[in-house]
Amino acid sequence: MKCSIAEMRNKEVINLQDGTRLGFVGDVEIDTENAKLTTIIIYGRSRLFGLLGRTDDIMIPWENINVIGDETILVNHTIYASPPRRKQSLWSQFFGG
Repeated sequence: MKCSIAEMRNKEVINLQDGTRLGFVGDVEIDTENAKLTTIIIYGRSRLFGLLGRTDDIMIPWENINVIGDETILVNHTIYASPPRRKQSLWSQFFGG
């Protein structure tokens, strides 16, 4: 099956380990010396309509991709837990301190 990068952007990525929907392919990394796709990148979700930034991007190496179907990409991806964040007031998030 052949697939263009533009077509990959319309495919939803699903993690086989726990069935979670990771999002849609946002970008890819290509090794130009060997002409091979090395990584697919799923952009992080925006927080509070983008006002509080985004979550971290998910980078999935080619070796972790199991199946590329018509509408979905199935991957084996281990999601590492983020370190707990210190709670801040809304005032300090916007104005520091």
